[in-house]
Amino acid sequence: MAQITESQTSSKNLSKDVVDIFNIKDLDPTSDLGATNDDHKVVAMKANNGLRENVLVQNVHNSYLNIIEPKANDELTGDKEACMIAVLAKYRQTLIEKAKCTLGYPSNLDFDYSALAMLQHFSINNAGDPFMEGNYGLHSRQFEVGVLDWFAGLWELEKDEYWGYITNGGTEGNLHGILIGREVFPDGIFYASKESHYSVFKAARMYRMECIEIMTLVSGEMDCADFKVKLLHNKGKPAIINVTIGTTVKGAVDDLDMVIQTLEESGFSHDQFYIHCDGALFGIMMPFVQRDASIPTKGTSKYANNDTKGPPLLKLIASFYYVQAPKVTFKKPIGSISVSGHKFIGCPMPCGIQITRMQHIKALSRNVEYLATSDATIMGSRNGHTPIFLWYSLNKKGYEGLQKEVLKCIRIAHYLRDRLKEAGISTLLNELSSTVVFERPWDEEFIRRWQLACQGNTAHVVVMPHVTADKLDNFINELVQKRLLWFQDGKRQPLCIAAEIGAENCVCPLHK
Repeated sequence: MAQITESQTSSKNLSKDVVDIFNIKDLDPTSDLGATNDDHKVVAMKANNGLRENVLVQNVHNSYLNIIEPKANDELTGDKEACMIAVLAKYRQTLIEKAKCTLGYPSNLDFDYSALAMLQHFSINNAGDPFMEGNYGLHSRQFEVGVLDWFAGLWELEKDEYWGYITNGGTEGNLHGILIGREVFPDGIFYASKESHYSVFKAARMYRMECIEIMTLVSGEMDCADFKVKLLHNKGKPAIINVTIGTTVKGAVDDLDMVIQTLEESGFSHDQFYIHCDGALFGIMMPFVQRDASIPTKGTSKYANNDTKGPPLLKLIASFYYVQAPKVTFKKPIGSISVSGHKFIGCPMPCGIQITRMQHIKALSRNVEYLATSDATIMGSRNGHTPIFLWYSLNKKGYEGLQKEVLKCIRIAHYLRDRLKEAGISTLLNELSSTVVFERPWDEEFIRRWQLACQGNTAHVVVMPHVTADKLDNFINELVQKRLLWFQDGKRQPLCIAAEIGAENCVCPLHK
């Protein structure tokens, strides 16, 4: 496609029929791609617990861009090509504007992969097993295995003891990990906390597994007392457990050591359970998190240890400045771990990493003659570009670069929590998290503008490497001004979210 010029991005230079067909006038970078007020509907529903559940719906069919068949004279006039370039240029500007206010969803936008542009002319496909080369030559398995080796090392599993692949995202990692658990224990019962990611329950439905929800603590962490009761009630069947390393809404980390201890105390030997760890966001952050040594832990387990993996400098820093957060490692009796690649690391397209024990993958692997390889993945064709993006980023950052980014995110998350508290806004920040939960704003347009993720009466900001203190200052200042308008006539009161974040963190009129 031709290079974009300033004249081509203006609809004034294009014929009227082309402009009308593409609706290029609707591509306003400050709006939702041409959507009007009539295109939005706020659907309010009452959840079972009485909390509001608002879903903001946009009718995309009122703002979509048509596919137009080429005309005989298109190449002569150049109008259509110019119009398409203009559409893309305006869409790019829309993305730039939207990215300025991306706070509620965990995607790191702070990356530069311009050095990889030279590879975008190739259809790179890693179909099949990443460790076995088939007949299709345009693959990136050498990059993929390099990334997988790095993650296996991070989670302390030897090269000859692991299997894994680069997925299309965290959901596929969960689907794969839970599928392995089901194949290992076809009659097993699946246990997951009620605050697990929705893909976990999607997997249970897809695989027709008996699924038991475990209650959670106020923090969002799995309640192991409730877990034990339900284990004992089903002691005759193997257990397949999803352990969440950073819950979707509150960023809570299930206590892996306590989960294992609960299984053992309930009479489950290691050959009677399978644990999948969903670490979509926090699975890669947690190895680098500093825990305040002055904060007592909630008990000890024989599986708990504070060994720090990584270069000598990282170990030295760790020994002097902090106690490392609890470890997620294959030294403990777990079966698989999955993380997202586009979240903390950052990538232009969704991707993820799934690592499991080699002994488990035999139950899934099948030979595929057409590919001249075997396959144990969920998908057929797999994006061969994402392994290169991840390989490039991990090489640039390394252990120390990742640790700096993690500490920056945690520090800025604490800054946001403190500013919200100073403004009299109920807020929660879990000890090991960069997800700040607070009272849901009343204005749905404000929620859309800052792209906040909401559930019930709460919203949250996920502090990623691209989120700066200056950006949060703008957000907080605007939120404070909005709250003055919402509550000025006394008809509204700040919401009570004690049930969601604990009475000690709620500053509503009742708990102030």
